[in-house]
Amino acid sequence: MVNRRSFIRQSSALAGGVLLGTNVFAHYQPNPQLSFSTLGCPKWTLRQILEFGVKNGYNGIEIRGILGEMDLTKREEFNTPSAIAATKKQFSEKGLKIVNLGSSAEMHHSDLAKRRLQLDSAKQFIDLAAGLACPFIRVFPNAFPKDQGKPETIDLIIDGLLQLGNYAKGSGVTVLLETHGDIVVTEDLLYIMKHAAGPNVGLIWDFYNMWTITQEAPAEVYSKLAPYIRHTHLKDSKKTDGKESYVFLGQGDGPAAEAITALRKGGYKGFYSFEWEKMWHPEIAEPELALADFPMAFKKIFKS
Repeated sequence: MVNRRSFIRQSSALAGGVLLGTNVFAHYQPNPQLSFSTLGCPKWTLRQILEFGVKNGYNGIEIRGILGEMDLTKREEFNTPSAIAATKKQFSEKGLKIVNLGSSAEMHHSDLAKRRLQLDSAKQFIDLAAGLACPFIRVFPNAFPKDQGKPETIDLIIDGLLQLGNYAKGSGVTVLLETHGDIVVTEDLLYIMKHAAGPNVGLIWDFYNMWTITQEAPAEVYSKLAPYIRHTHLKDSKKTDGKESYVFLGQGDGPAAEAITALRKGGYKGFYSFEWEKMWHPEIAEPELALADFPMAFKKIFKS
């Protein structure tokens, strides 16, 4: 409740701004919420992850494996109700949010046994996320099967999202399809979302995964996909001798600034999550360097 005195004071300040011909909201920028994916630190314990996050000004952690184990349901931090409660408490005590659980569930398979296995895995992640009060889980498509037409594969992805979205109803968890693999063309993503999106289904926008293949301008992509974007992945790379190598944000060839600016101007309020793929590319810089650089590099771009 705003008392009368503070209301008058705030109203006067706003009126003053108008009289001076200024828009007091023109330069308003909310504090961006930053997280990093544990893909970037595959040799760290949960304690190390949390301590590093606090020390380096992060607001949350995206959990994509712990100590190399990608199936979180097999980790001791998550395999019993008491372990889940204890893990949730550790995050709370550090003032960090669990922003997303990165599953390995793939939505593009047609083989019934493999498909059932993938959907069951995603459902386990939905249950785990609900126990942790985590809002999202990530699923994805990879390279399309060569013996299957693209329309059929897209229909399978839609069907998988509809099944998982229905399973997630009432859980507080939303299933997010990452722009990944062969689903990186804006029109394909729009088609999928228009047929599958709902209260429990949305998108993780990885601008880099899209741009490196399609060269679509991030600002244009965002203008079309914004209604479905709930979470983001950020990374950058530089091409040398025809080979792409991951580099710190803003030091590569990717249009990171354009993507971040589009999100900021579009009113995006979710997490900006740094995906340093150390798990898959052990040759890149150590997490102590890369994950410490991201908040500074990001804020420089965000405020420009």
